[in-house]
Amino acid sequence: MKFFQGLCQTVTQALGLSALSSWDREPTEQYRAGPHGMIQQVAAKETPQAAPPLPERLFPVTSNRHGTPGTREEEISLLHQRLPVGALSKEDLPPGPVFSPPQSRQGFYCDYSAMRGWSHVAGAGNRNAWLEKPITGEDTTGGIYNIFTNYDEYAPIGIVRKYHLNVTDKNINADGIDRPSGGKVYNDQYPGPLLEACWGDWMEVTVENHLRYNGTAVHMHGARQLNAFEHDGVNAITQCAIAPGDSFTYKFRVTQYGTSWYHSHYSLQYADGLAGPLTFHGPHSADFDVALDPYLFGDWSHNSAFQDYSMELRNPPAIMRTVILNGKGLYNCTNNPNPDCKTKKNPPDIYEQVFERGRKYLLRLINTSTANTFFFSIDKHMLQVVEADFVPIEPYYTRIVAVGIGQRYNVIVEASPSNSLIPVEDQNYWIRIIGADGCKYIEPGQDNELLGIVRYNSGSQRKPTTTGYEFDTTCRDEPAPSLIPVNKEDVSAREHPANNIDPDTGDNFEVAVMKPGPNNPYTHGNFTRWDITPIPMWLNYTDPTIDHIGDPSFNPETYSLVTEDYTKEDWVYIILNVHPPKELPEHEHMYIPIAHPIHLHGHDFMILAQERRDFRMEDLTDGTFNYKNPPRRDTVLLPGGGYLAIGFKTNNPGIWIMHCHIAWHASSGMAIQIRENEHMVKLSEQATNEKDRVCRNWRAWFAEAEKHHWDAHEFQEDSGI
Repeated sequence: MKFFQGLCQTVTQALGLSALSSWDREPTEQYRAGPHGMIQQVAAKETPQAAPPLPERLFPVTSNRHGTPGTREEEISLLHQRLPVGALSKEDLPPGPVFSPPQSRQGFYCDYSAMRGWSHVAGAGNRNAWLEKPITGEDTTGGIYNIFTNYDEYAPIGIVRKYHLNVTDKNINADGIDRPSGGKVYNDQYPGPLLEACWGDWMEVTVENHLRYNGTAVHMHGARQLNAFEHDGVNAITQCAIAPGDSFTYKFRVTQYGTSWYHSHYSLQYADGLAGPLTFHGPHSADFDVALDPYLFGDWSHNSAFQDYSMELRNPPAIMRTVILNGKGLYNCTNNPNPDCKTKKNPPDIYEQVFERGRKYLLRLINTSTANTFFFSIDKHMLQVVEADFVPIEPYYTRIVAVGIGQRYNVIVEASPSNSLIPVEDQNYWIRIIGADGCKYIEPGQDNELLGIVRYNSGSQRKPTTTGYEFDTTCRDEPAPSLIPVNKEDVSAREHPANNIDPDTGDNFEVAVMKPGPNNPYTHGNFTRWDITPIPMWLNYTDPTIDHIGDPSFNPETYSLVTEDYTKEDWVYIILNVHPPKELPEHEHMYIPIAHPIHLHGHDFMILAQERRDFRMEDLTDGTFNYKNPPRRDTVLLPGGGYLAIGFKTNNPGIWIMHCHIAWHASSGMAIQIRENEHMVKLSEQATNEKDRVCRNWRAWFAEAEKHHWDAHEFQEDSGI
């Protein structure tokens, strides 16, 4: 099996992985490119010893013009198949495949009909494959798309997927307690509807705002938004907010595959219900039989998050009321004096899933919390982890998966429990979602961990009697050595990134809280606020950063702008530190050693180091930093009392925000904006006109104070994101 996997990887590298050229070309040009461009790229980067020897009878080795081992294209045939001999045009080839991917809803199809001559080759027992097309002397536009494809540069040609999201106010009862005000939903449901696309599709998501008092904006969490930062959905940065009564269409290419979620990036709205699952269909690193609907879990409050945030500012931390799974939970009112219990109604039914013995199920786990990290488990079952965020990883087994806010994991569960000899009517097992110590902010007595049931008999009504696994519940990420990306990439910068990371002068930041006081001119209401740069981020809703793209003179201190102006091949590192407790009155700062889930937009970054101690410059060279195929993802935990070092290539021009995904901390100002190669950004006339239209409508609405809860002076209480 190991030989076969290695062979598959070598073949896909040799064949170029696709009929498409790299992402910086127009889609109309991409179909014509053959594999030879990629072969030259691989040859230029690798030494002859980097690839395992190829079976001579299948892949004859010769020398290409670079003088390094290559592959003679005219002798390659996938699975020994060749197209009929003769002159061929694209029209002579059959249309590409249209198929239903295994984890899709009924009626959804991947449509690669534009890829003539290609075939869908994935299926049970072959989940790491996706598309193939034979290469012949007459047609060299073939190749392979599979899990080894470099998705940063290549993707299939899909179709345009159009979705429409109506944003409205709604009473939400997620745990038995009515929430008549403050709830906000997409398309009248919570969680929002599943948005799905196939690897290589274009997505167009039109968002229509029908809220009474709020603007809105939608962020596709983790989507790379390559060369499309203006559709990243961060109000006050990549756009003005969508005013009530207005709409905006987000457009981007699906360059990754896997599991994520979409959510509002307007202040605290996602904590009020504006969140839903997102799936990009593609290959997987392990086999399964059935894919289940995504599991969105997180904390829940009975107040609007805007109300809770006022409490967070005045008497932190704000406490969430309970835990929910796919919009279902249970608030315990037994001997509970909370006035909320006077409005208690019938809580929603607990989530249930029926398993068929011997089958393997793909579960997609998404933590959509406001403030809490959780551990996921199913009693008496093992979990095979195959994806972290949008990155397929080498599979590993565990009983418990730690899922931070914004993080996603794909796991495979085999329906073979460790106590399978008991009577079938008793084969019921708890799905547990357990708060992490040090990252748990739930009302005492309400951290119910029993959020779902797996049954092997659909007719059973019995509650499970199983017990959970014992494990260390300390707040943490999954172990970095377990998160090995399948698509391997080393960090070429090593100990010499393009940017400066000196602790005193470089991109090396201290996370702290800024206290109000005489030396703090940016008190924003005289509250204590979190920050990454020397002062908390504080944006102007009516003056988004995108309006100043390419203008280095625009640098308000409260916008927390960090410039990374390099080539697309350069690596930059960013260091974040959370020191042990200490107070610096002269700067009005205080260090509090708690953990923070850090999310970077526009990139899968490398986790170079994640230590529970202070950073030292010698860490770059003494083995602390991992440069050899380190874990890659878009959301990672900054350890309390320690530091986090990430690295990424500056190959996605735009303005990208990096922020803590604890909603209170992001609203407090714990964020920076990365100005990445702004000189390379070229907004189309259409994009510019639409940006300006949305801003005109927003400014007009914002100026009419009688339309909001607050007047213009009091309108903004948080950072703007």
